[in-house]
Amino acid sequence: MSKGQLVKEFKVTDKTGFDIVALDFTSYKSTLELKRYKSTDPIYIHGHLSQSNILPVFSQNIENNVLKTSLIHKNIESENLGKSITSKFFSGSNPDFDHSWNINLSSNYLYEMDFTLGIGNANFDLANLTLNNFKVNSTSADVQIGYSSNDPNQIQMDTVLVTLNMGTIGLSNINYTNAKKMIFEVNYGKIDLNFSEGMSNASQVVAAVGAGSIYLHLPPDSYPIKINIKKTPMCKLTIPKSLKSIENGTYVSKGYKEFNPNLLELTIDVGVGSLTIE
Repeated sequence: MSKGQLVKEFKVTDKTGFDIVALDFTSYKSTLELKRYKSTDPIYIHGHLSQSNILPVFSQNIENNVLKTSLIHKNIESENLGKSITSKFFSGSNPDFDHSWNINLSSNYLYEMDFTLGIGNANFDLANLTLNNFKVNSTSADVQIGYSSNDPNQIQMDTVLVTLNMGTIGLSNINYTNAKKMIFEVNYGKIDLNFSEGMSNASQVVAAVGAGSIYLHLPPDSYPIKINIKKTPMCKLTIPKSLKSIENGTYVSKGYKEFNPNLLELTIDVGVGSLTIE
């Protein structure tokens, strides 16, 4: 632990009186890691803060069978007009953005996650967790979401939503979410979207980049897949021969059937940059 660093810990120990655990997490500048841990407590959060100008505020209450939890940490100097926005975000040389958070969840509960990130890095390992909704919004960040083991979501998730103004979204084994809808949007940056296998249920996926690149790794073409591509003349497209064009901008796999119960339907949109499908 570095000199002068502050340690903050927050734990939720309630185990009854609710059906869903909802977490709203808001950060100013930090690295973040989320994963499952072996405990019967719904939430355990451990933070290292290397500046005292960050004030974390944690709250929890049970309402309508939902355990609502919230952690917000703000820059209490944010109203200091003598500092520019640039100096607030990028002061210092700490590659960990001055602050780090570890969020630990249990396998015993159903979760809804909502993250609002300023700038930084975030790594979400969703293996062995049961999720109904998972949402991330960030100003500028590199966000990694995946499964470290072959343990998919135990229910059909409603929505995965990740939106960045600037940065990278890395998605591995994303089929394990079992999500009905997945939306990934980046204004400036890139999206790496990797399906190791097909979906166990029908899923609609939207991936859009204003300026940058999208890399899409598809499951084997025996799975039912339909891809709708929206691009401008300033987008370079690389697409495998195994996909069949059925109309302008629409491609299907060999296993495609229109009403297949586990159809993976993707809409890909790139303004300026490149789209690579493998």
